[in-house]
Amino acid sequence: MLGYVPNPTARALASSKVGAVVLAASSDETGLFADPFFAEIIVGVSAALDETDLELILVLANTPRGRSRLQQMVRSRRADGIMLIALRGDDPLGRLAEDAGMPVVFGGLPLTGEPRWYVDADNRGGGRLAADHLVRAGRTGPVMITGQVDSRVSVAREQGFTEGLTLAGIPLLGVSSGAFQVEGGAEAMERLLDAHPQVDAVFAASDGMAIGALQVLRRRGRRVPEDVSVIGFDDLAGARHANPPLTTVRQPVRALGHEMARMLVSAIDGQDPSPLILPTRLTVRESAP
Repeated sequence: MLGYVPNPTARALASSKVGAVVLAASSDETGLFADPFFAEIIVGVSAALDETDLELILVLANTPRGRSRLQQMVRSRRADGIMLIALRGDDPLGRLAEDAGMPVVFGGLPLTGEPRWYVDADNRGGGRLAADHLVRAGRTGPVMITGQVDSRVSVAREQGFTEGLTLAGIPLLGVSSGAFQVEGGAEAMERLLDAHPQVDAVFAASDGMAIGALQVLRRRGRRVPEDVSVIGFDDLAGARHANPPLTTVRQPVRALGHEMARMLVSAIDGQDPSPLILPTRLTVRESAP
């Protein structure tokens, strides 16, 4: 728990605007600044705020100190609203929405519940796109590399992928989870190859994980795409430069950040914007033609 106690005085001051908003990520500095996903989110948020007089405050809330800083900002109303990204599991940051006394917009849904305001990508639909493409390519031995099991993004992408395979009558050979980074994908691919040497298709829940899988497949003598098709998720810059270039489910990451900020500004202005699900689409390249 964050230990936040609603402050009647702060609520009474709700009409007084500070001129700043917070983007809080439940991630450490390494994960935040090394991951191009977060960079795109920040670019999108900043672009939307450039159209306003609001300043952006970035808070890394993965540590007790970071959470305490965010809690103090809420208590003292040093911001007009909050955007939350990279939540996992039953993260107490998610409960800020109930007590903050200020608008809170979620980037991606938390594992449980449905907040009032959020922007997300169609993760389940994206998983289905990957499955359908592999089925059409004649693949019969698919595996999936998914993110942390306490991430709703991971759960939704796996659900969509499994649904698509089930409809085609193709069993999912195996699933292995890890961090949404190259290393996590590489470690998961090693485990899956050891357990299922007959694998002929891989769907990874992020481009970074897919690139890690490509590295392992190449090292272990599997040709991509001749022996194994590989599909990622995100379609960030690295996907185009992978070896081979990566087929991936594109989610509009920069637009996600942009729409989060627009939704927050609207809520701060007293409106009640509707939640938004952004479409995904498949970008076909050489790793899974």
